Parts: sequence; C-alpha cells; structure tokens
Amino acid sequence: MDRKKFAFDKTNFLLLGIGMLVVIVGFLLMSGPSSTMTHFEPDIFSARRIKVAPVVCLLGFLFMIYAVLRKPNDVHTDKENEQ
Repeated sequence: MDRKKFAFDKTNFLLLGIGMLVVIVGFLLMSGPSSTMTHFEPDIFSARRIKVAPVVCLLGFLFMIYAVLRKPNDVHTDKENEQ
C-alpha cells in the first residue's frame, strides 16, 4: 500500500498511545475505596481524587486531541518533488 494514503504516521499513533496511558493513569488515580450505607470513607474527598486525577485525565485527552490533529511529515513527498 502507498504510505501517502494514510492520515496518520507512526508518530501520531505513538502520541495517541501515550495520551491513552495518561488517561488510564488519571482514572486509576480516581479509584479507591467507596463509602457504604454503614461506613463513611473520607478518602473520597481527597485532593488526589478530586483535583489531581481529573487534571491528569484532561491533559491526557488534550494530548490525544493534539495527536489526532498533528499533520504527519511528508518526507517521501518532499524528496520526490526535488527530483
């Protein structure tokens, strides 16, 4: 197949993977013990779960948007045009 037909290159996929990992880390930071009807868990209001984790997820999603919008370099096309 011709590489010129693809919308993404290897770097785009790598950036998407990194963004997905950052989002997963953010969701893992949000996880923890939950409260029940008989036991209150004060950790649900910790700074890690309320402030840090949503910011990490937001940064991951923004990174993924950048990865989708990034234009791949056309190295092969530039060399062919010079000849």
